Amino acid sequence: MFGLFKKSPADAPQPAAAAAAEAAPQEKRSWRERLFAGLTRTRSQLSGGLKSLFSRGKVDDELLEELETLLLTADVGVEATQHLLDELKKKAKTGTLNTPEAIQQALADSVNGLLAPLEAPLDVGTHTPFVIMIAGVNGAGKTTSIGKLAKYFQGQGKSVLLAAGDTFRAAAREQLMTWGERNNVTVIAQESGDPAAVVFDAIAAAKARGIDVVLADTAGRLPTQLHLMEEIAKVRRVIQKADPSGPHEVMLVLDANIGQNAIAQVKAFDKAIGVTGLVVTKLDGTAKGGVLAAISRQCPKPVRFIGIGEAIDDLRPFTARDFTDALFGQDTLA
Repeated sequence: MFGLFKKSPADAPQPAAAAAAEAAPQEKRSWRERLFAGLTRTRSQLSGGLKSLFSRGKVDDELLEELETLLLTADVGVEATQHLLDELKKKAKTGTLNTPEAIQQALADSVNGLLAPLEAPLDVGTHTPFVIMIAGVNGAGKTTSIGKLAKYFQGQGKSVLLAAGDTFRAAAREQLMTWGERNNVTVIAQESGDPAAVVFDAIAAAKARGIDVVLADTAGRLPTQLHLMEEIAKVRRVIQKADPSGPHEVMLVLDANIGQNAIAQVKAFDKAIGVTGLVVTKLDGTAKGGVLAAISRQCPKPVRFIGIGEAIDDLRPFTARDFTDALFGQDTLA
């Protein structure tokens, strides 16, 4: 089955500045401005508390205790929070953290250092077709992310094919078909049947047509549903039969709203299918953007993309510096 509709318009030119990001029309915003706007809830929660905390201009036990509570509330997680507190205490011993601005800068730099290892852009040029297997629980934004990824890769000059491997939900198949139509991308689908067979057919079709990237959807499932986790593991094995070098990326889609539950999901899916990268969605709908710091400490996986809105261009590669700037409301960090 095929979708053949016009492509969406490309991004508009990029101006800059956080304040303007809040008011500018969506279609005129740069990605950085949209990121600042998308992380408004997390930033408001953090900056409100940080402003009063750091106003004393010194790092003492009272500040550290209150900062710990604030970071945990933003879902930074126990391990990452302790790491950041330890870093701040070390920097405080140098005697240079004697102004509110210096303390916030030190914390921001530590957060950036924590997130930087997660920044690893995906290179889809190593194989043709480059097969990306995409997993996640129902409601994480998996199918929507596939549509946005298709648009992104097309913008990189790549041809894309979608495999509707979620055969358990007719709505998921229809949703993927709609994304295919929007992006002028072929969708391989069946009315019912084995999801592994659909993905196998998609890879064969991609090889025959010289397609660059295959995005293979899989049925949403909870990590606790062991029999369903085994089925998704079967999809991975079938991909390897269709292409012994594949899948070339196993991407897990996470909903940022679930906070610390994201850690359990990463660990469970990694055990079943060997997760190689993450897509973190719905960062605009939560005050828990700190979950990326928790991931960095507890189950580090490359964050390939983050999503901060509903528009087709609101999914982009993760950049630690931009994310940190948006968390702290700063345009630049030293």
